[in-house]
Amino acid sequence: MRRAQSAIEYLFMLAAALILVAVVVRVIGDSLNQINDVITQYTEVMREKLIQNL
Repeated sequence: MRRAQSAIEYLFMLAAALILVAVVVRVIGDSLNQINDVITQYTEVMREKLIQNL
């Protein structure tokens, strides 16, 4: 019985670790999308200012 209980505990720990990894990957993905949007906006503004100064 103890062996089966240990196996179930390890499975629960594995499930918890996978959930944490999924949350971290999602947060990093959302952050990268936001960074990409900010960089895109910045380059558009700088391009407009550069054209105005020419």
